[in-house]
Amino acid sequence: MEKTLPFTAEQISEWTNQYPTPFYVYDEAGIRKTVSDVYKAFAWNKGFRECFAVKATPTPAILRLLADMDCGADCSSIPEIVLAAGSGISGQRIMFTSNETSAAEYRTARENGAIINLDDITQIENLENACGIPETVCCRYNPGQFSYATNAIMGHMYDTKFGMKKEQLFEALRTLKEKGAEHMGIHAMLASCSLEQGYYPALARELFGLVLEIREALGITLSFVDMAGGIGIPYRPEENPIDIITAGEGVRQAYEEMLRPKGIELPLYTEMGRFITGPHGYLLTTVVGKKHIWKEYVGVDASPADLMRPAMYGAYHHITVAGKENLPAEQTVDVVGALCENNDKFAIDRPLPQTEIGDVLVLHDAGAHGHAMGYNYNGRLRCAEYLLQEDGNLKLIRRAQTMSDYFATLDVDPEFHFE
Repeated sequence: MEKTLPFTAEQISEWTNQYPTPFYVYDEAGIRKTVSDVYKAFAWNKGFRECFAVKATPTPAILRLLADMDCGADCSSIPEIVLAAGSGISGQRIMFTSNETSAAEYRTARENGAIINLDDITQIENLENACGIPETVCCRYNPGQFSYATNAIMGHMYDTKFGMKKEQLFEALRTLKEKGAEHMGIHAMLASCSLEQGYYPALARELFGLVLEIREALGITLSFVDMAGGIGIPYRPEENPIDIITAGEGVRQAYEEMLRPKGIELPLYTEMGRFITGPHGYLLTTVVGKKHIWKEYVGVDASPADLMRPAMYGAYHHITVAGKENLPAEQTVDVVGALCENNDKFAIDRPLPQTEIGDVLVLHDAGAHGHAMGYNYNGRLRCAEYLLQEDGNLKLIRRAQTMSDYFATLDVDPEFHFE
């Protein structure tokens, strides 16, 4: 898949003359197109909803954009619930899925009318003690093995901490019904960043089979199925994107074959984050140094504090040198930042056009789990976020962090003085 930009080198020059790098740019038109395609793919399913994974891009302007397109939110903490609610997503449009959940988190989720998705059977007692059993509740499933669940981010299902075994899931649903739950659903995310076209259809067959087993064994007809996320994006140019229309058709076929003949009609939910915003976010950073030792290095003003994925996972992000898109890649370099760690490398042995100090590099596919995973190690401050609106204007949607922000929690130390 050819890597292109939704903005020009001239626009980049204009922006970087006004705003200090590094900073993120999100393409509104691209995000809207992707959401529209998702809803088109599942238009056949009455009640379908995409509940965007807030952890991917927890920025109110992005969440408002998604709320405008009838998306819900997948949340896993109190601040994420507050972010969703403050951005126009409330009630059962929020799916609350967490691990080792506190009583305060359960209470906040219930007070906001969210659907609570239990990760473990032992959480039933904790939920009941915290705020009682709600009428609508969900349980997360872990089958132990699944043909598509093999990647570095999530690994094999038998080695992940998420969800319940089948017998635990059945017992949980039985117990919840006895305790007054009237509407129950099941949830499973069995892969992460999968580029297998058949992942969603295969997941649907796994879950639809479970729906039938649950009705047969427990006499419970589930009210919804949450297929979560897991669909990846092509970070590398040689990778192919998932055709979401085809994936949705595969899920429809499974639905028609397995559920409809049994008289079961239920809404499906998805919780995509990476697929929705990932391809439509870009990190812009300026070349500030070039080093020639045992290897050739291009130094930039961004670091893993701005984009952690390459340092954490060895993840690939394509790099465009602004204004040199059509020049040959004549140099092989490591692209590094200023962090005092040797994993501070956005690229290793990457062929790039000849770069000069002052050039702007654009890191592609940074719209999910990019800014969101940032941190302050080495005293590095978080960078700004901008939205490239459909009218072509660039709008600041999160300012850059300041030293005052960084030192704010030291207000308890009267001996520390920040000037």
